[in-house]
Amino acid sequence: MTAQPLIKQLLTDPRVSKDPRRHWPAWINGEISPEWPLYTWVSVQNMFTAYGSDHKRLRVLVSKAFTARRTAALRPRVERMTADLLDDLAATPPGEIVDLRERYAYSIPIQVICELFGVDDEPTREGLRECVDSIFHTSADPEEVTATYGRLYGLLGGIVAAKRETPGDDMTSVLISARDDDADAPLSEQELVDTLLLMIGAGHETTVNLLDNAIHALLTHPDQLALVRDGKAGWNDVIEETLRVQAPVANLPLRYATEDIELDGGIVVRKGDAILASYAAAGRDPELYGDDGARFDVTRATKEHLSFGHGVHFCLGAPLARLEASVALPALFERFPDMALAAAPDELLPVDSFISNGHRALPVRLRP
Repeated sequence: MTAQPLIKQLLTDPRVSKDPRRHWPAWINGEISPEWPLYTWVSVQNMFTAYGSDHKRLRVLVSKAFTARRTAALRPRVERMTADLLDDLAATPPGEIVDLRERYAYSIPIQVICELFGVDDEPTREGLRECVDSIFHTSADPEEVTATYGRLYGLLGGIVAAKRETPGDDMTSVLISARDDDADAPLSEQELVDTLLLMIGAGHETTVNLLDNAIHALLTHPDQLALVRDGKAGWNDVIEETLRVQAPVANLPLRYATEDIELDGGIVVRKGDAILASYAAAGRDPELYGDDGARFDVTRATKEHLSFGHGVHFCLGAPLARLEASVALPALFERFPDMALAAAPDELLPVDSFISNGHRALPVRLRP
């Protein structure tokens, strides 16, 4: 069995859990300390780590933020954000280098998700962004890990306290109401805070990488950009092919076998084993995409990917990420048709993470 079918099987197998408290012996036995770089990824109590009925209960609450109607209603706001950012970039003198990851790819997703959850304080937004960056920094030393953990929960606790004091028309207030008022939808205080962490963190990091990787792919494949400009491919083709060949999340920790699972080829995943899903490998499976599966090709007939997951844990925010990209990418390339990468492709450094897949910086010249 090749990469993508194997991962699909494990992502949908009821014998695979995401709850370390019930199914990971290393956690149950106290072997996982808060200094471990992946500690936050397994310690949180939200739908990311929930299993069975707990996952369903939490997902129902959060799904209210990502209905098709609510997502579509965000388009005008995304368009205004995009236009404002492009106006700001247009003031850059010709020939000057701009980091588009910082100035564009980051700005839209963090603004959108923070507005959705009612985080309007700029220092809080910036603090959350820095903490999320640190959570994805899988080479972090113990001091950084523990400092980030403390700072992050301080920020999230402050958001919850402020919204309890002054509720608004936002998803944080909705979750607080579910926690405080709705006995039929129980939500613990820890689940409330950790759900905010999941939504704000996952809600922007993946889209940042999607925009970053799509811009990079088009600038390094001018023939593919020409196909889009000539109408021989669409922007949705760009988005899906980027998601396939450069998964925004390359590897996602962790899942756990609740009993022995025998796979094709005689491989056995033992009860209690931790499982790391590699979405990056799934998107380049040669059995599905051929020997050129690593090549960016917007005309590729099959662009199926697992970049938003699969099964019951499929990303609720996938339509929102696609919406943001469908607005931000064409607007950028229309505004700056002569934009060019300002560094050799092999000079660009990846983010220091085996989870997040993007560049530390994306330097471009918007105009010659």
